[in-house]
Amino acid sequence: MQASSSWTAPGGTLGGLVDEAKARADRLLAARADLERAATRATPARPFAAALRRSNVAVIAEVKRRSPSKGWIKRDLSAVDQARAYERGGAAAISVLTEPEHFGGSNDDLRNVLGAVSIPVLKKDFHVHPIQLTEARALGASAALVIARAISPDTLRTMIAHGRDLGLELLVEIRDEEELGRALEFGSTVVGINNRNLETLVIEAGTAERLLGRIPADVVAIAESGVSGRTDVERVARCGTDAVLVGSSISASENPAVAVGELSSVPRVGREH
Repeated sequence: MQASSSWTAPGGTLGGLVDEAKARADRLLAARADLERAATRATPARPFAAALRRSNVAVIAEVKRRSPSKGWIKRDLSAVDQARAYERGGAAAISVLTEPEHFGGSNDDLRNVLGAVSIPVLKKDFHVHPIQLTEARALGASAALVIARAISPDTLRTMIAHGRDLGLELLVEIRDEEELGRALEFGSTVVGINNRNLETLVIEAGTAERLLGRIPADVVAIAESGVSGRTDVERVARCGTDAVLVGSSISASENPAVAVGELSSVPRVGREH
């Protein structure tokens, strides 16, 4: 599947988040040398993609205090307590939102969670420049999110290559066939399909189901957004997902360990090609 070169800068909510992320990345550039040294010395990453290859659909459980679409989910959420509960419930990996203004996250959340659990940790943020990936590896993350819609094809190619050089796995998030083709052409090994249009914040049902079958079996496929209960996991399992990324429903749960356990018991069907 060959990627098209057509791309325009994102608008709407995503466009604003990307502009803010670029400003944060610009500030990081002043510390490039220190971050590069720290990334080199960081503890080897816990394998992320391998952790998502299970007999059941793997759950990437997200530590999420708030979001632009829902507002506050749990204002007083403890990242460490939440992550430990997720691990007890059988999560394959933890996703930690580090974006500060709209999601209420921080790098401290990531550091604290890394010290509290033994499973891989994904740094989830709006990563738009390679320096942010260097920071993610310096912090100790196993993986980082990169959203195809947020960056140009050339930048995506550079980010995937830079992640590979760092030993940092990338979850490349896509929403349509063109973005999927681009991710695969550039060598992505973990692809997430987001049912939510981040420019409008509207969940467009069926996006994951439409695209899962187009992802090669040797690439880890993840369904994102709109997954809150076991029936949702069963639906995307039938289409061949390897994993689901779940945030709002389990972050709001009074018993996150039980909530994750219910989602983690759905058999994985796999994809034929």
